[in-house]
Amino acid sequence: MKNSKLFSLALVAAFLFIGQTAFAQSGMMKKEKTVMVGGAEMYPSKNIIENAVNSKDHTTLVAAVKAGELVEVLSGEGPFTVFAPTNAAFDKLPEGTVANLLKPENKKTLQTVLTYHVIAGKFNAKDVIALIKKNDGIAAVKTVAGTEIRLSLENGKVTITDANGGTSTVTIADVNQSNGVIHVVDSVLLPKM
Repeated sequence: MKNSKLFSLALVAAFLFIGQTAFAQSGMMKKEKTVMVGGAEMYPSKNIIENAVNSKDHTTLVAAVKAGELVEVLSGEGPFTVFAPTNAAFDKLPEGTVANLLKPENKKTLQTVLTYHVIAGKFNAKDVIALIKKNDGIAAVKTVAGTEIRLSLENGKVTITDANGGTSTVTIADVNQSNGVIHVVDSVLLPKM
């Protein structure tokens, strides 16, 4: 009987410890300055992929990153600046474009399109705006794909112009990650193919 009571007390103590540890960890997550994207909090202590998979607005982007086998890269150390198109941005593309890009035989093209949205280094909004101002209103920036995008300000918002003259606007800036920063954009950027 004595052993049974000791076991019961030990079991209760273990549950209390586990509960307090989980509560403390969730409390630490809550103390982080998060940004809401796609109905989910984006935690600066998580990497780009760990956060992106929780955004309901980025399911197409996440599927594309998986199909393009870029999960490991974007989970890596970085730092990266990612201009992340929403599902609505992908929906603006001609019908069938996304389905075609997701085919295994088009993986190289998909990787080029996705890495055209990534800049090596971490550039928060203030850094981007300073770069634009330093370059007389238009800053040409090399992407991880190896080609340039142009950054400018229009009506106080950062606008990105791709190689084809298409534009995309940053709708949510400074979504900080452990390995960089995400800026949500409203259109897909397309390199010259």
